Amino acid sequence: MLQLKNITKDYSSGDSTVHALKGVSIEFRESEFVSILGQSGCGKTTMLNIIGGLDRYTSGDLIIGGRSTKEFKDKDWDAYRNHKIGFVFQSYNLIPHQTVLANVELALTLSGVSKTERRKRAKEALEKVGLGDQLNKKPNQMSGGQMQRVAIARAIVNDPDIILADEPTGALDSETSVQIMNLLRDISREKLIIMVTHNAELAEKYSTRIIRLLDGKVQGDTNPYDSSEDRAQTANVPAALSSKSGKVSMSFGTALSLSFKNLLTKKGRTFLTCFAGSIGIIGIALILSLSNGFQNYIDKVQEDTISTYPITIQDESMDMTSLMENMMGNSKTDDTHESGRVYTKSIMGDMLNSLMSEVKTNNLASLKEYFESPECNIDDYITDIQYGYNVDINLYAEDTSEGIRKVNPSTVMTDMVGLASEDMAVNSMTEQATNADMWTQMIDNQEVLDSQYNLLAGKWPENYDEAVLVVNPDYTITDVTLYALGLKDASELKDIMSRLGSGDSIDAEETSYSYDELLNLRFKLVLSSDYYRYDENSQTWEDKSKDDAYVQSLIDNGTEIKIVGIIQADPDAVATSINGTIGYTKALTDYVLEQTAGREIVRKQLEDTGTDVFTGLPFATDEDEIENITIDDVRAYIATLPAEQQQAYQMYMGAMTETQIVEIFKSQLQTMSGSTYSDNIKKLGYADPDTPSTINIYARDFESKDAISDIIDDYNDKAKSDGNDNLMITYTDYVGIMMSSVSKIINVISYVLIAFVSISLVVSSIMIGIITYISVLERTKEIGILRSIGASKHDVSRVFNAETMIVGLVAGSLGILVTVLLDIPINAIIRHLSGISHVAALPWQGAVILIAISVILTMIAGLIPAKVASKKDPVIALRTE
Repeated sequence: MLQLKNITKDYSSGDSTVHALKGVSIEFRESEFVSILGQSGCGKTTMLNIIGGLDRYTSGDLIIGGRSTKEFKDKDWDAYRNHKIGFVFQSYNLIPHQTVLANVELALTLSGVSKTERRKRAKEALEKVGLGDQLNKKPNQMSGGQMQRVAIARAIVNDPDIILADEPTGALDSETSVQIMNLLRDISREKLIIMVTHNAELAEKYSTRIIRLLDGKVQGDTNPYDSSEDRAQTANVPAALSSKSGKVSMSFGTALSLSFKNLLTKKGRTFLTCFAGSIGIIGIALILSLSNGFQNYIDKVQEDTISTYPITIQDESMDMTSLMENMMGNSKTDDTHESGRVYTKSIMGDMLNSLMSEVKTNNLASLKEYFESPECNIDDYITDIQYGYNVDINLYAEDTSEGIRKVNPSTVMTDMVGLASEDMAVNSMTEQATNADMWTQMIDNQEVLDSQYNLLAGKWPENYDEAVLVVNPDYTITDVTLYALGLKDASELKDIMSRLGSGDSIDAEETSYSYDELLNLRFKLVLSSDYYRYDENSQTWEDKSKDDAYVQSLIDNGTEIKIVGIIQADPDAVATSINGTIGYTKALTDYVLEQTAGREIVRKQLEDTGTDVFTGLPFATDEDEIENITIDDVRAYIATLPAEQQQAYQMYMGAMTETQIVEIFKSQLQTMSGSTYSDNIKKLGYADPDTPSTINIYARDFESKDAISDIIDDYNDKAKSDGNDNLMITYTDYVGIMMSSVSKIINVISYVLIAFVSISLVVSSIMIGIITYISVLERTKEIGILRSIGASKHDVSRVFNAETMIVGLVAGSLGILVTVLLDIPINAIIRHLSGISHVAALPWQGAVILIAISVILTMIAGLIPAKVASKKDPVIALRTE
């Protein structure tokens, strides 16, 4: 069954070579109790380790079941130890963090036995050694004799052919030693037991064969065995042995269990180890928190800024981009200059060219059509596109009991300074100044509005006849707004101005309004075209905007616009998109355009583009055209008039010559309406929805803004390639120019953060590698135990890989937890110092990724220590204390 043929074992000790075994040849029976006696250093344990496959012989051969081991590979030795050998050590060599049952089960786990089967066999083995009631105890809770019994149960649980006992009674008292020897003698009836001992008395009493060694040689054998004497017995052994061989492998679950229980035995140490490993993760997580928080803040700044300062394209504009880039030093050239000299850069020419260039007329109708076409993907980069029109939204206070009060366009500034309404230029300027703070069309993106404003009362507008009131952060609205909205009597303004002119001081009276009062505000919409009434006598349209009675009737019959909500800017919003006090929807603008297009005066003007609908006369003509008028032109014009007017003209012209008629007609043309067709269209408040006067493009962020600029550039390139230079768009991206330097700063900050992250990762990896190596040193004996029961080098590596995985998981989770807790005071401090909230915010995706990185890094860092562990000599490892 087992044969040693001329086995020698040499090993180095410093500069000398020690000959531990010198040509040992022994054969063993299939079942016998063999004791090996000899002085210390004679080679007893060395021979036992060679038989057990823990150590390798220098020369000779170890024959197992008729098979030579000269060609054995590591996996063959692992399978041999697991299936054929059971070890019983003097110091028991139980894994302290495992229960008695788990210690016994371990060998079966390596054999791939199912959980139910190995539990059953482990219990049977423990019952066989008299410990059936001690299954869940830990080794340190047992006596020496009990622990040796556990070691014997572990040795026999896998039904090995050979039990190797190295001084099994060396650490036991006499009584317990007898019990252990009786147990081993019982086992020897079925198996081969080879025991190394110094106790000759026990050997004589219990052994069936005693072999004495001296200086690495066999000096005596009380019952030698020669296999040639029993050929039949040895011939059947190989088949029996081969049936018990198989692949040995530890599952990762078992490795995790071993490592986890080991870590639990040193809870304080494990916590400190994980915390040390988490320091790098905490640093990375804090940087990620701040980076993410600041990035969110920057994104918010960008979104809010873009919503406040959109890309604006007007129907008439001048391209100032190149001029501003030159002045800010952002322009680049391809010129190469030598160092050591300073060169000049001319921007004067660009400045003069820009200032002297003609105003460019943009065809916004064509651009709008392009934006709405399937080939344009601008919707991927915007929160909204607003198409503006030169149309007034005329609104009056619904309550006219104290007189008519126009709230939009506002007349507050005019009333306050006492300007005459006839001074159109100044009046227009003051109205625009006030209107800029009153009524504003909101962007058509509720998500952005929700992020910028908090709804205090009511609801957001859903229809064209609904609007919201914007209050200041301190829950106030200005007194100018109160006058403009009709909440205060505008006639008080003149009295206030008069008192100020007299040197009197004005005491501001603070008033307040409930939400319900403000939500009860109602206004009436009057179309610009409705100010004109058709006069049957003159057959022209008369302006009735100064007729209070007429305007009152318009108000009474006007469309009601109501305040349905009260909103306030979110404290965390960097900028807001509603510039005025009242915000209305795009639907109101669409409603005004649609209703205006249906008015009779508008239809007539659109049908006859050559005649001023207000005077019935042709639009003014230049002098060259007047000089070229003929009698045929006069007759053609008269033919366009109503029949009654044609008859009157024919009677009047009958008494004159053609020359006189033409001259009189020319003189009349010179005194006709000074208006143009476009002037009238604007006065009537009409605009073609497909021909906006401005386009405001609200980008999602600055990257999207750049993409939008590229889209417009593509449009210009296409127009140019098609030969339609007149369709090319000119505009100035002021925000993009100003924010280019900010983007550079943001990029620099990002690079610095990345550098910090890289350093933290390196430090964390080195630290975890060192900690894992320390764990390898501490668990060296466990490595020897695992190897003795058949664990392969790969299995040992897996155990420490499992440990690093657990440490990495706990370290990563601990790092995330500490980071989340630290984010609380960090946010409080930053908010106190800067007023910015939620700057430190770790995203959950980042937390998961960091934990995964922690696990991966710890496992990578533990590869070298795990490799070191796998290469440890099991014999030396077992001797480690």
